[in-house]
Amino acid sequence: MKKNELWICLLVAALVPACALCRAEDKPALPETSKTPGLYMKVQLEKPLKFSKLKPGDLVEGSLARDVYSSDRELFSAGSHVRLAVDHMEKRRRIANDHWPWVIKAFTPRHQLYPVFKAATVSSAGTESTLQVSVLSISRMRDVHAQAKKKKPGQADNETTPVEVSKTGGLYGPTTMATPIMVLEASSVNGEKAISGGGGSSSTPDLSVLQDLPAGTKCKILLTSDVSASKSNPGDVIQARLLEPVLLNSRVALPAGTLIEGSVVKRTPPRWGSRAGSLALTFSGLTLPHGNQVPISASLAGAELDRRSHTRIDSEGQLRGEHPGKAWMAINLGVTAGVAKEADDTFQLIFEAIVSSATDASTAGTARIISSCASGIYMVTRHGRDVVIPRFTEMDISLDRPLSVKEAAKSDGYAVIPGGN
Repeated sequence: MKKNELWICLLVAALVPACALCRAEDKPALPETSKTPGLYMKVQLEKPLKFSKLKPGDLVEGSLARDVYSSDRELFSAGSHVRLAVDHMEKRRRIANDHWPWVIKAFTPRHQLYPVFKAATVSSAGTESTLQVSVLSISRMRDVHAQAKKKKPGQADNETTPVEVSKTGGLYGPTTMATPIMVLEASSVNGEKAISGGGGSSSTPDLSVLQDLPAGTKCKILLTSDVSASKSNPGDVIQARLLEPVLLNSRVALPAGTLIEGSVVKRTPPRWGSRAGSLALTFSGLTLPHGNQVPISASLAGAELDRRSHTRIDSEGQLRGEHPGKAWMAINLGVTAGVAKEADDTFQLIFEAIVSSATDASTAGTARIISSCASGIYMVTRHGRDVVIPRFTEMDISLDRPLSVKEAAKSDGYAVIPGGN
């Protein structure tokens, strides 16, 4: 081997591990909940906080906004007190959103400081449990539900619209200053006794009393993959997991933690003329505790989104971006005026520099035409709002057709109890 080739081989051998290390460091420090799901905890904070100003050792307190389940067992009830101590602060990339046009996003820092908690103490029924936790998200939330279908001719002309209720209580609106919601994932509870489901009731359903889950049954799920109208494509697979057990005749039909799989059916990215994007999702299968897959047919009925998000759900369960608001239009009009002014001044300077006999009067008319064209092109090419549904979004899905719980359980390895239906 020649000396030059030997040096090239040594250089490549040295660079490959370094590049791999750089790629590993670029990955966000978020837990892979789709592979190793833990306990999902939603904490309503007691008071508003500036999280970027927190310091190691600061205490953050709140209460559980919903019950915490492991399979069919309720571990902690809603309202249980939660206490967390800040371990350290770290910089994370901001989550994509549809709040503002690109002009504002261009000047917004791409990263923000997040508090890191290593442990949380939950006080419930006179006992305290210590959990190892990691922060998934911190934001103010609101519920968005599918709109009611339009009335038929001859009935009331007005269409029923959804009532958006903040999780902190009260109608969502500009005057409702709700405290933030902190979403946590717990990897263990007192040595993993509770998370493993040991003790308590069995997760095996009693098939003798279970019937089919009827169409329209609501299921609360947690999305474990990102999806958006601008980046997702039809056919892309999305994954979620069941947050609460689904009950039938006061019995657990589907335990919490059941994996749900769906896909993107249709998407329309944001388009010129400030036209918003849209996104249609469907859910077609679930994976039972023993690993067997069962086909289902379910559609989106609701979602818990960031309070500033401008996304709604129509009567067909399709996510749609709202029309640009006053603030959005005011920002774009301001930028348009700036584009027109710069185009006017730039053309006059260039034209007068090239043509020595040119004057302000002779170039003013042409400059105005060019500036008008530039501002018009800018306004027409503005895209509307995107539909951004980040990972760890809480959703409600509704079964479109009945699901046979008996057949699903038998396919998952359960035996039918004699004398059952």
